[in-house]
Amino acid sequence: MTAAYAASRRIAAEAIGTGLLVSAVIGSGIMAERLTEDAALALLCNTIPTGAMLVVLITLFGPISGAHFNPVVTLVFMLRRELPPWLAAAYAGAQIMGGVAGAIVAHAMFELAPISLSTQVRTGFGQWLAEGVAAFGLVAVILLARRARSTAIPMLVGLYISAAYWFTASTSFANPAVTIARALTDTFSGIRPLDVPGFIAAQLAGALIALALVSWFTTDATETKPAG
Repeated sequence: MTAAYAASRRIAAEAIGTGLLVSAVIGSGIMAERLTEDAALALLCNTIPTGAMLVVLITLFGPISGAHFNPVVTLVFMLRRELPPWLAAAYAGAQIMGGVAGAIVAHAMFELAPISLSTQVRTGFGQWLAEGVAAFGLVAVILLARRARSTAIPMLVGLYISAAYWFTASTSFANPAVTIARALTDTFSGIRPLDVPGFIAAQLAGALIALALVSWFTTDATETKPAG
């Protein structure tokens, strides 16, 4: 197997995985809107498929590409020198394109226009802080779980994002590729295109803080074993 062929498989896995994730996020949001007018119930209907899909996708695609499905996660692994810059850039491009395709597919399944720019306003300090916290927690979970119990990463990420849907004011986008894709849907899970840059900036900040903190936690010469 050539290096180029191996890289192409990894890049394709990132595109497909991100597309399926976005389809789950947007599609479940559309279904929720059609089934109920209760906002809390709709959010629950959006949360469960997203968390479940993350567990499935990370389990299946992890051995192929690492199952990032998220440019900030890819950036973190590049900064840790676990991914070359050219491949990180290819991952990010694939994730964004896959996310856009996922939005279009979700719309097609519900017989909506392929793209409809969102009018959902998501801006302000609280929203930005929420996205920073969401991305911080996501990156911290991934990096710390790799040391503690790497086989648990799919479940831990799915559980974390499910929880973050409810404790963050932004409902935890935590992913630039997903954020961009969600700007293309004027449905339950959408975000106004004007608000996308603020979300992405907050996500990057949260991820970089998590990287720095976890690096500090894990570079001590002496390690403490978990209790029990």
